[in-house]
Amino acid sequence: HVPLVASWGGSVQPGGSLKLSCVASERGLNRNCMGWFRQFPGKEREGVATIYLGGGNTYYTDSVKGRFIIYQNDARNTVYLQMNNLRPEDTAMYFCAKFLGLVNYDCYSGLRDISKGPRDWGQGTQVTVS
Repeated sequence: HVPLVASWGGSVQPGGSLKLSCVASERGLNRNCMGWFRQFPGKEREGVATIYLGGGNTYYTDSVKGRFIIYQNDARNTVYLQMNNLRPEDTAMYFCAKFLGLVNYDCYSGLRDISKGPRDWGQGTQVTVS
């Protein structure tokens, strides 16, 4: 469907910061959610943060609240994940995703349930905190 291009992460020391970006090939994605999901070795992908492009509502998994910030650009085709105070436990492959969100709640449920709705996925980005 819509290609998603994500920036590469990197390696940082504990307490450091990284900024990830995800760019969609179209603009004005009002009725969509975008966000980041991560995958630990041997486990399924889990939600990190999502944003409702129609209103800017944001949702986070508990472990990153107060440390990560997700936000969008004005064209609503790019989503950023500012990751602060990184911990070794944050080490994972991070994936950008886009999926249908008619209302903000859809982005919350899509964060909690990885299987909700069809999704466009970007390439994985390795984040290593050590």
